[in-house]
Amino acid sequence: MGESYYREGEYEKATQVFKKLYSKSPFNTSYLSRLISCYQETNQFLEAEKILKLKIKKNPQQGFLYVYLGYNYERQQLKELAKKNYDFALNSIDKNASYGGIIGRVFKDYNHLDNAVLAYEKVMAKNENADYSFQIAQIYGEKGDFKKMFESYINMVDKTEKYLGLVQRYTSKYITDDSENEANILFRKTLLRKSASNPKDVWNVLLSWLFTQQKDYGKSLIQQKALYQRNPSDLSAIFSLGKIAFENKDYDSAKDCFDFITQKSSSNEEKVDGFLYITKIAVATKNPETEKLFQSLFNQFGKNALTLKLQVEYADFLTFQQNKPEEAKEILENALNFSNSKFDKARIKLKLGDILVFTGKYNKALIYFSQIQTQLKNHELAQQARFKVAQTSYFKRDFTWAKAQLKVLKSSTTQLIANDALELFLIITDNEPVDSIPSGLKEYSKAELLAFQNKTQQAIDTLNIINKDFKGQPIEDEALFKQAKLFIKLNQFEAAITNFEKVISLNPEGILIDDAYYELAELYKNHLNNLEKASEYYQKIIFDFSSSIYLVDARKKYRKIRGDTI
Repeated sequence: MGESYYREGEYEKATQVFKKLYSKSPFNTSYLSRLISCYQETNQFLEAEKILKLKIKKNPQQGFLYVYLGYNYERQQLKELAKKNYDFALNSIDKNASYGGIIGRVFKDYNHLDNAVLAYEKVMAKNENADYSFQIAQIYGEKGDFKKMFESYINMVDKTEKYLGLVQRYTSKYITDDSENEANILFRKTLLRKSASNPKDVWNVLLSWLFTQQKDYGKSLIQQKALYQRNPSDLSAIFSLGKIAFENKDYDSAKDCFDFITQKSSSNEEKVDGFLYITKIAVATKNPETEKLFQSLFNQFGKNALTLKLQVEYADFLTFQQNKPEEAKEILENALNFSNSKFDKARIKLKLGDILVFTGKYNKALIYFSQIQTQLKNHELAQQARFKVAQTSYFKRDFTWAKAQLKVLKSSTTQLIANDALELFLIITDNEPVDSIPSGLKEYSKAELLAFQNKTQQAIDTLNIINKDFKGQPIEDEALFKQAKLFIKLNQFEAAITNFEKVISLNPEGILIDDAYYELAELYKNHLNNLEKASEYYQKIIFDFSSSIYLVDARKKYRKIRGDTI
């Protein structure tokens, strides 16, 4: 009750409650602290002073009471008396360090951060078992003194490596994926100084982690290789790094990671996992040697339980890159015969379902997806299957059933599935026909199906119908944006630019505006080699769309272009 009154600012009522509580439990410092605060908030400073002086007389060794008293004087603008009592509190630690931690905490609560640090340092000097490095680091963070904050965090790890995860968690509040960010630079320099003065593996671990946050995966790999040279038994950190690089489309760094694994590992299972990602990179980069790569791997490792994921990847390649769905289907049906776990079977059935959708056999695909949902309830593969059910229903124009599935998936524990589900859910809900008046949603879902089936030109033609027949309706900017992406796929860059510019001019407040600016920047940079135009569009995001998900990436790329120009 007293706490509720206090939080709501009803200090007079709170005073009465805490007065009673304190009289019954005079050793409870929480009640004392609240009562003192209530008196101060209601300008009853003499009442607070009386209680504190009486308490000090009975317990002179409790140095934190001087901090309370000092603050009571400070609230009255009696600065000299305040300082005198703060000094009493700090000096009391020299005689009795047992209350030093509380003194530090109370100083911090009153925002006397320098005194809090001094108190904690005094305790640690008196008692070698006391460790307030974490509290000191947090205080430096509050003060904006990142240099000292990072030094404190790194000293914690230096004392004991059990603090590594904690330090990464709190440091990540200041570190961004911009390597030129002040905090990033200070953290890197502090680590390098520490590494030079006291070499330890943990500094390589932290440097690798920092470079990963900055998306400098090549630099991160250098640190991981150094660690591996000292302990050539565990490649898991390099594998994780390769996956992160792959997911962020840094295919060169990802390939370096997986090449290293396939060269160094003595385990066939580990090698096959590495080669799986090497094939994914070959597919993503449209390497003309991809087919040969798959065949050489099957010659080396065979088509068996060991290479199941590799076979699924090959089936995907045959279907979506080579337009050979029947051949892919045969490979997967054969793979089902030697899959030993229900999870492997589910992965194969997911891909079989995709191939059936590709060939227009939607009902058969839905059977596979539904089987996975039933057999692996709540597993990530079951959530993927539910999304496939929703997507297939959307392709079939059964929007009601698709929405029902997507509504469940919006809260999926897997972020990628949740994001995809939300995106498709919004496309349906934002563009559903009202009072049976056509909205273009049926045509849009048809275009998306054609794009899924790699019938790119037919998808573009279908989107043209929307641009013509549903001009001015909410679906128009979605159709223009989707079509622009397909134009890029066909290297029709001028047409893509025209579409993105239309998206921007259609609705300056639209949700696709920053997407369009970013796509224009990327197109000019990666396909047309026009860094001046790319820079212009990156700047647009930096200055006009401060909440955009593209902001950090745009800033990083803009700086890189500006540096190249200089």
